[in-house]
Amino acid sequence: MNVGIVGYGAYVPKFRIKAEEIAKVWNMNPDSIRNGLLIEEKSVPSQDEDTVTISVEAARNALIRANVNGSRIGSVYIGSESHPYTVKPSGTVVAEAIGATPDVMVADFEFACKAGTAAMQVCFAQVKAGLVEYGLAIGADTSQGRPGDALEYSAAAGGAAFVIGKDPIVTIDDTYSYTTDTPDFWRREGQPYPSHGARFTGEPAYFAHLPGAVKGLLRKTNTQPDDYDYVAFHTPNGKFPLRAAKMLGFAKEKLLPGLIVTKIGNTYSGASLLSLTAILDIAKPGDKILLCSYGSGAGADAFKLTVTDKILEVRKAPTTQQYIDKAEYIDYGTYAKLRGKLVR
Repeated sequence: MNVGIVGYGAYVPKFRIKAEEIAKVWNMNPDSIRNGLLIEEKSVPSQDEDTVTISVEAARNALIRANVNGSRIGSVYIGSESHPYTVKPSGTVVAEAIGATPDVMVADFEFACKAGTAAMQVCFAQVKAGLVEYGLAIGADTSQGRPGDALEYSAAAGGAAFVIGKDPIVTIDDTYSYTTDTPDFWRREGQPYPSHGARFTGEPAYFAHLPGAVKGLLRKTNTQPDDYDYVAFHTPNGKFPLRAAKMLGFAKEKLLPGLIVTKIGNTYSGASLLSLTAILDIAKPGDKILLCSYGSGAGADAFKLTVTDKILEVRKAPTTQQYIDKAEYIDYGTYAKLRGKLVR
C-alpha cells in the first residue's frame, strides 16, 4: 500500500509587521527592501506563542484532516531552530497535547530550515517499515533577526504539520537529499541572534544545494520539470525560489501558489512546508508536486508527491490562506517588545 501524507495542517500567528515599518526605524528605503527581498510583511509571534504552541495548532489541524485520533500516532518529530528549551524537548509537550500515548517515539530535529522535511523522511521510512501506524512530522519556527540586520525584514513565525501513513491523500513517491559542510548561516550556543555570510548564503549555499537535490530527484525518478503541476521550494525571501525555478526549468506559474513568503516572511523550518500546505489547499487528484527544502549548513531534501482521490474526502480545517488573511498589524515598538528586543 502507498505511504504518504494522510493529513496536513498549518498555523501562522495573526500579528504582522510591514517591511516599511522596519525600514522606517533604520532609515532604509522601504522600496529597496520590498524589491530586494520581495517581502511586503512578515508574521510575528504573540507573547504566548513559540515553536511548541505553533506545532500544537498545526498538528491539531493535521489530525482533523487525517481523521486520526492522537492516540494512534506512533512517532512525533519536530524540526526547528528555535526550540524554546536548549535542554528539554518540544516534542513531549506536543505529543501530550494531541493525546498521544506514552509509548510514542519523540525527538526534536535541527538542521536549520530543512529540519521539518527531515522529520517527514523519518516518518515515511518508519511507516514503510511497519514500525508505526502513523508518524507526525512538524516544521515550525519563531525565527530570530538581529535589530537592523537584513534578516529582521524576513525572519518570521509559523509552522506546518503532516500525518504520515498508509492510504494517503498525497503519496510520497520518492525523496532525495543533497548535503555538504557549507557554513553559510550559524548561531552558537547562548547567542540570541544568528550570523550569516550575506551573499554567501545564495552561492554556494542555496543555489548549489536546492538545485542539487532537485536535479538528483529528477534523475532518480526519471522525470522532467514539465511533469509537475506545482513546485514548493524553501523561501528565505521571494527572489531566491523564483530564480531557482528559472534555473531548473520550472514555469513561474507552478511556484506562485506556494509563494506565500511575500505576506508572512521566512518561517524557516516551516517555510517550504507551509508552501506545500497552501498548494494542497487547492490541489486536485492526479496533480504532481515537487517539494524541496533548504537548510543552511547546508542541505536540501526533495520529494516527488502525487495527489490522490482521497484528498476529496479530507475533513475541513483552517486553510493556510485563512491564516494569512487573519492579519493584525503592529508597530515596531510592539514588535520589539514581543520579540524580546527591548531589555529593561
